[in-house]
Amino acid sequence: MKMPLAWLQLTRERVRLLVAVAGIGFAVILMFLQLGFRAALFDGAVRLHASFEADIFLIGPKSSALVSMQSFSQRRLYQAMAVPGVAGASPVYLDFGRFRNPESNETRGIFVVGFNPGEPVFRLGEVNRKLASIRKSDTVLFDRASRSEYGPIASRYTGGQSIVTEVNDRRVRVGGLFQMGTSFAINGTLITSDLNFLRLFGERSKGLVDLGLVRLTPGADPERVKADLRAALPADVRVLSRQEYMDFEKDYWNRSTPIGYIFALGAAMGFIVGTIIVYQILYTDVSDHLAEYATLKAIGYTNGYLLGVVFQEAFLLSLLGFVPGFAISLGLYDLTRGATLLPLAMDPLRAAIIFALTVLMCAISGAIAVRRLRAADPAEIFA
Repeated sequence: MKMPLAWLQLTRERVRLLVAVAGIGFAVILMFLQLGFRAALFDGAVRLHASFEADIFLIGPKSSALVSMQSFSQRRLYQAMAVPGVAGASPVYLDFGRFRNPESNETRGIFVVGFNPGEPVFRLGEVNRKLASIRKSDTVLFDRASRSEYGPIASRYTGGQSIVTEVNDRRVRVGGLFQMGTSFAINGTLITSDLNFLRLFGERSKGLVDLGLVRLTPGADPERVKADLRAALPADVRVLSRQEYMDFEKDYWNRSTPIGYIFALGAAMGFIVGTIIVYQILYTDVSDHLAEYATLKAIGYTNGYLLGVVFQEAFLLSLLGFVPGFAISLGLYDLTRGATLLPLAMDPLRAAIIFALTVLMCAISGAIAVRRLRAADPAEIFA
């Protein structure tokens, strides 16, 4: 039976092994959290985009993100409906309002979405079942996944209580709930009719919309219709496919804000920290056992065999560090999701990528640490 030399080397000093596993586990947790937050940033940013019932989107050319839209003329939607393959075009109004907590009377910014309840705008069943409710004057739907700072709206509504509060100093009634969730820019969301929206934002004009949702006829070629829309509409509106619109939002958070960069940098720092920790452990191990390695060289073992032992140690360390790091990250994901309501969940692909990075991290450390072993000369060591 072949002696597991790499395992024996690692377990000979248990304290050193535990320090190494803790260090690698910390690096794994750091990478999981940073990449998880980065994914939550992008997933949360396009929650509303994904809920719209549309194949093509119209936005103002100076719009930069969902929370910073440039209005454009509603006439562009009428022009769009004249393009072959277009079944309908619906206006959507977007803005931030001041929501008053009915318990504490404190006001907080809340995202408000207005649309014509007579047109198919949302893919959210809860919203579509409450269209009759938001047709009523000064009635809104409240996102039950909004942050707690808005008050116990969902629990009170579910309990049968009538909820009347204020948005932009105008009295409104909560006529129903829906589920969407928060993002890094939006802590809560209200959905209402276009008429109610314009009552809440008296300075807004009905003729200027923030978003146009274009639905295609069955069998229409989306790319062809998109090209025809771009040719038919003036330059004061941009035409985007569904995926392009979602990528447009993600690109804003990734490139135009420091948040995406910070999370990527944090993951890179975790990788570097782990590499340094594993290198120190392996280098110390090689140095402490240099005489033994030299003896093995003297009796005929090749450099390749000895280097393989060090790389086996590196691989074992990656396994031992990844497992607890993965388990702790699952708990931290649940804890953070409960505290922030962000869409933070373990992704199998992310887990596979971080495991591969952990193995690479340890392999790089091993490759650096074996330089001394490769240069070891038995004659010099025993001289």
